[in-house]
Amino acid sequence: MHPAEGLDDDELEQIRRYEDFTTIDWIQDSILERNRRIRTAHSYSAPARVRRGPGRSWFWLWSQVRKAMDMGQSWFVVSLAGMVIGVNAAIISIITQWLSDIKFGYCSDGWWLNQQFCCWEIEGEDVDGCDSWHPWSNVMMGRWTVFVFFATLFSFVAAHLVRSMAKYAAGSGISEIKCILAGFVMQGYLGFATVVIKSITLPLVIASGLSVGKEGPSVHVACCIGSLVAGLFKKFSRSQGKMREIVTAASAAGVAVAFGSPIGGVLFSIEEMSHGFSIKTMWRSFLCALVATVTLSAMNPFRTGKLVLFQITYDRDWHFFEIMFYVILGIFGGLYGAFMVKFNLQVAAFRRKHLANHGVAEAVTLATLTAMIGYFNRFLRMDMTSSMAILFRECEGGGNIGNLCQTPAQWRISNSLFLATIIRIGLVVISYGCKVPAGIFVPSMAIGATFGRMIGILVKAMERAYTGHGIFAVCAPDIPCITPGTYAFLGAAAALSGVMRITVTVVVIMFELTGALNYILPTMIVLLVTKAVGDFLGTNGIADEMIRFNGFPFLEKEDHAYNVSVSAVMRTGMHTLMESGMDVKQIEDILEATHVKGFPIESADGLRHIIGYIGRTELRYVLDRAKKMPRVDDDTRCHFAPHDSEHSIHSVSFGIEEEAAGTSFFESALSEGGIRFWPWVNLTPITVSPELPLEIVMQLFKRMGPRVILVENHGVLMGLVTVKDVLKFIATKPSHELSWDDRGGLDGLLEEVWTWTAENVHRAVSWIRRR
Repeated sequence: MHPAEGLDDDELEQIRRYEDFTTIDWIQDSILERNRRIRTAHSYSAPARVRRGPGRSWFWLWSQVRKAMDMGQSWFVVSLAGMVIGVNAAIISIITQWLSDIKFGYCSDGWWLNQQFCCWEIEGEDVDGCDSWHPWSNVMMGRWTVFVFFATLFSFVAAHLVRSMAKYAAGSGISEIKCILAGFVMQGYLGFATVVIKSITLPLVIASGLSVGKEGPSVHVACCIGSLVAGLFKKFSRSQGKMREIVTAASAAGVAVAFGSPIGGVLFSIEEMSHGFSIKTMWRSFLCALVATVTLSAMNPFRTGKLVLFQITYDRDWHFFEIMFYVILGIFGGLYGAFMVKFNLQVAAFRRKHLANHGVAEAVTLATLTAMIGYFNRFLRMDMTSSMAILFRECEGGGNIGNLCQTPAQWRISNSLFLATIIRIGLVVISYGCKVPAGIFVPSMAIGATFGRMIGILVKAMERAYTGHGIFAVCAPDIPCITPGTYAFLGAAAALSGVMRITVTVVVIMFELTGALNYILPTMIVLLVTKAVGDFLGTNGIADEMIRFNGFPFLEKEDHAYNVSVSAVMRTGMHTLMESGMDVKQIEDILEATHVKGFPIESADGLRHIIGYIGRTELRYVLDRAKKMPRVDDDTRCHFAPHDSEHSIHSVSFGIEEEAAGTSFFESALSEGGIRFWPWVNLTPITVSPELPLEIVMQLFKRMGPRVILVENHGVLMGLVTVKDVLKFIATKPSHELSWDDRGGLDGLLEEVWTWTAENVHRAVSWIRRR
């Protein structure tokens, strides 16, 4: 019997799984997918070739229908995933809004109504907005007590559900999904329990007032939905490559529903999530993001036509003299990103060392502390999306909420915004990364919005004080010259770009949020300044830093020069197998004594010529299957290379999941005096010379995705290298040029600024005393 015949796919799918916390060999996966396509195409045409007579045309028509259904299956799966993502996002938004308002009071017309629907006929953001909305108490201390109680309760329920039912529901998820898309396997991270618990706890966490956002977790939830929907179809469940395309498209939909930005979602999946991005994947991402956004828009969770609360429209232009103030916002974004990444990693290290077993207590403590402090600042008291919705508005047309635009209150409002910025930064530093669903997109945008609005109020005060003079001479006297809301908008963009280190995506997201084409140039200016500051400080995105902190095998997109060859990185102490001459007992002893994921196969003549490579899982599977056959004992010989007469068969039968053999194949193999492993051996592994630069090997890993690369010199095996070997070398490599962190990093900069300021103050005081 041919090795590919008698195949039991279901049994193999259960036996041969990618092991948890390993990497996928994308080349091997591509070969399997190619063999599937060949067999599928053969099955479509076989009935028409075999059948003769009048029924042949019907068989041909049926084969064409099957082919069309197979071709359209990917688009159907992407559309279905987009619909589910949109529905899930709408439900989360509705529940989040209700839970956020229940901390302040209740609606007498119906307990299920939030404040907006309860006071539908009245515009305004005050808690006591209408007669139907009743606060929990008429005394401020009573309101504060209930506010803190609900924050504590929500955080406790969320943290407890995460700890007891789905540990992978904690955190943002973007770092892990980047690794999964690169080939890192984390069983259960995109599972059903994760998506259910994260969807339930995310509104609780946001309503608790913790300084975390829902946008990052929304991407994780969307990827879970995409993976689950695709897993219902055999075409995707058995191909990691096709599953990766669906998960990538789902990540775009997650950003699209979080910001109401389908094109921004597609760019996010290109710029941030995926290593290699094909045109086909881009179109699928676009369709998934579009369907999710349309579904969310049809459900209209806020009943305002807006997809997100802080969606706004600007109809006023900007002036060139404002660029100098935009640069200030860009500098702030770069400094904020460096500060956040630096100190949040220190908090993460402290959390891992001291709070690993106290996730619930930590989340409850942080939520209680945030509620106790934040209640007395209006910009910290309300949830961050509502806060940004107020700060982004123009003063004209209903933007004067809580005297935000009143000139007599401008200094009091500026002080409140400044305090909100400082306090929020500290809360985000210690809150991001706790054991609940927690993102950093919206908290960073809220920080940038409060700072930007403060700058906008100051600039507007300057314009009022010096109307018609200096740089303000270009302002028309009959229309407002400065729009503080745009400064909040640009500050939010700067802070988001500073902490995530993405630029083009943020420009498009902000454009889709506002629809203001004339503010694309200011946004680009701000983000370029932010990027320049981040590059100067040597800041990486917080997602990349968390990948490095957690030790995931992930190579960065950027290329670096290390000026060494692969021989400095390769592993020479290898466990190898001989192409022939080994028996079952020797193979089992090697498997028991080692934990490596695969074995190079050498020639039996002692010259160490490379014959091929076999994975540990394939080796274990064949041994276990063969031992069920009669006449197999510890002395049975094992053959890893085909004979000359078998080379033509090998080119057809190579594979793992589909090309496994049935019982007849093992019987025919045993009748020839041994077990034939060669159908599972990769006889053409990627090999490189020991003198090849390490940078080229890294490009092979990033672009082709092999699990292992063998190093050979004129056909002789010298060693092997994996992604983990490369990362280990990078982590331990002595740098000839001191990095920013080696020179002191942000700590050193702050210390130098403090020392310089103290010295100059001392000199000034001494000079005054001498006078």
